[in-house]
Amino acid sequence: MSECNHDCSSCSQNCSDRDPRSLLAEPHAGASFDKIIAVVSGKGGVGKSLVTGLMAVNAQRAGFQTAILDADVTGPSVPKMFGIHDKAMGTDTEIYPLISKTGIKTMSLNNLLEDETSPVVWRGPVIAGTVKQFWTDVDWGRNDVMFIDMPPGTGDVPLTVFQSIPVTGIIVVTSPQELVSMIVEKAVNMAGMMKIPVLGLVENMSYAVCPDCGKHIPVFGESHVAEVAAKYSLPVLGRIPINPKLAAACDAGLIELFEGDWLDAALKAVMG
Repeated sequence: MSECNHDCSSCSQNCSDRDPRSLLAEPHAGASFDKIIAVVSGKGGVGKSLVTGLMAVNAQRAGFQTAILDADVTGPSVPKMFGIHDKAMGTDTEIYPLISKTGIKTMSLNNLLEDETSPVVWRGPVIAGTVKQFWTDVDWGRNDVMFIDMPPGTGDVPLTVFQSIPVTGIIVVTSPQELVSMIVEKAVNMAGMMKIPVLGLVENMSYAVCPDCGKHIPVFGESHVAEVAAKYSLPVLGRIPINPKLAAACDAGLIELFEGDWLDAALKAVMG
């Protein structure tokens, strides 16, 4: 069978019986990772990039050499959160990752574009191929953990990541709205199809804290994350509040300066 280009629309092969992990690609020479964690959501706008960034910051602070692969090619957020606006450099055979202020290695399409505000108007197979190149062509070096900021949904890019990269675990990001519960289940079911363990769920925008009394206010209604987690026997790894200071830190490229203990359990689940 010829090598898969992930364009199912033009493929005559029947892949239903194929091991979903049989298409794993080799990383760049010398690259190694103890853990590779995909941060996923079934829909956009729930905060997976925020969770990816906070997880990476916490891991680096804990003494782990950390990397971020920004697989959300059409909506890359990682460079802005970390204040990285330089262009990636490289040679004919490799691309060098961009290093954050605290030493986190990152790679995002925004660091390859002439103008980081230019839209990426590419078809799915091209986007998927670019993400795969971030794995095979970037000189990542030795790392304890890589976090992959995934695009929303269950399309070409998630399929490419799960088939090409040896992901060791998945964190699913959700929000309190009831509609999101169904979307979370889709992400969990895809993980099962790809035979990748789901480490747990993280709920973003879980509540707001009253500045006067400290009461937790469920702005988007009562949470349903516990119900979904119980259905699939998964732990809830953290609940992140609506926090204007955190949003401002991300907008200013200063996510590495922000502190919070909301994801301590998530980091423990990742690193053991």
